[in-house]
Amino acid sequence: MQTSVSADLEIAGILKAVEPTPVLFDNVAGFDYRVVGNLFATKVAVAEYLKISTQELIPTLTRAIDNPTEPEVVKKAPCQEVVEDIVDLDKIPFLVHSEHDGGRYITSAVVITNDDEWGQNMSYHRALQFDKNKMAVRVVKGRHFHRYLEKNGELDVAFCIGNPANIMVAGAISVDIDIDELHIANSLEPIRLVKAKTSDLLIPADCEFVLEGKVYLHERHDEGPFIDLTETLDIVRQEPVFEVKKITHRKDAIWQALLSGGLEHKVLMGMPREPTIFREVTNKGVECVDVNLSPGGCSWLHAILKIRKKTEDDGKTAIQAAFEGHGSLKHCFVVDEDIDIYNPLDVEWAMATRFQADQDLVVKDKEPGSSLDPSAEPGTKLTTKVGFDLTMPLDPEKRKHAIRAGFPQVELDKYF
Repeated sequence: MQTSVSADLEIAGILKAVEPTPVLFDNVAGFDYRVVGNLFATKVAVAEYLKISTQELIPTLTRAIDNPTEPEVVKKAPCQEVVEDIVDLDKIPFLVHSEHDGGRYITSAVVITNDDEWGQNMSYHRALQFDKNKMAVRVVKGRHFHRYLEKNGELDVAFCIGNPANIMVAGAISVDIDIDELHIANSLEPIRLVKAKTSDLLIPADCEFVLEGKVYLHERHDEGPFIDLTETLDIVRQEPVFEVKKITHRKDAIWQALLSGGLEHKVLMGMPREPTIFREVTNKGVECVDVNLSPGGCSWLHAILKIRKKTEDDGKTAIQAAFEGHGSLKHCFVVDEDIDIYNPLDVEWAMATRFQADQDLVVKDKEPGSSLDPSAEPGTKLTTKVGFDLTMPLDPEKRKHAIRAGFPQVELDKYF
């Protein structure tokens, strides 16, 4: 897009209006860098990047999680073609995503840090700029980064922006604390790493921008409000400060935007949880065919499972396993093979014709849920979790009344 656009609200508005279509903004008012967004706003886009079908995503991610491999380390990298010794964050086109935002935000960065005992960690953290060289970083309590920070008091970090799909997906995967997510990314597609300029961190060599510095546990600043995954406003908190000490980037660097609460945010956050649900259901003895953390459920709170039912208890067993596989899950829907789990009308049809609440409803009263759920109990995250078994009975006499009759298949080209 050649027309001059503003990083303040305008780019975010355009990205939302055209999603899931990718957009490259060549002319961003007041900045020398281009901006791109909506790159991986669908599972199809991620699958195409990895050169696989969408049906292969879950087994491919599962293999990468189970078989991480060590990336090549190089001494010279595109992400360090330009080294900015004088840090001025005002020169970078951080977006203002919403009129409610607390300010200019980074949303697309994978953050690399390290601990002597646990090794490197990669995770996502939004960051609000409040000075030319300082940002407030949202750190969720209990997550790996928070544990690193609590243990060490301060951390060397590298905020890496402008990454391919394999790195972005790996950054959202939940694994044991001593597993380096960059090794999972390398199993999805080989990557190269390079040593950071201000620390011994190994960072993606081919990303667009790197912001290096330190995050301090006890230095705090207001962070928020901000639109979160659920498209509701997150509150203002006192969060750790990130002091940026050096910026490196490609010669013709492109800033990668990620619209918070948009489809790309949902895909990149939810899709890496699908293999963990799939694996847990399979381990419980149910033949799982596919899993969809649906965008209507914020790709986080709702899961739709397709199973190959063999016993009458399989639906309820799958529901229980899904909640174990994804602790933030709030509502789970289990369907048969004939239902398209990517078509909400199909799933709703299964609920209308195959579900009886007194027999097929699973209620898990007041369990810890997601901090992203605005309806959960404040402070505790307690929520009521519900599962819906929308599968047909196996008994042939009962089953015949639940089968969809269907219509004739025709070749439309012959008629139009």
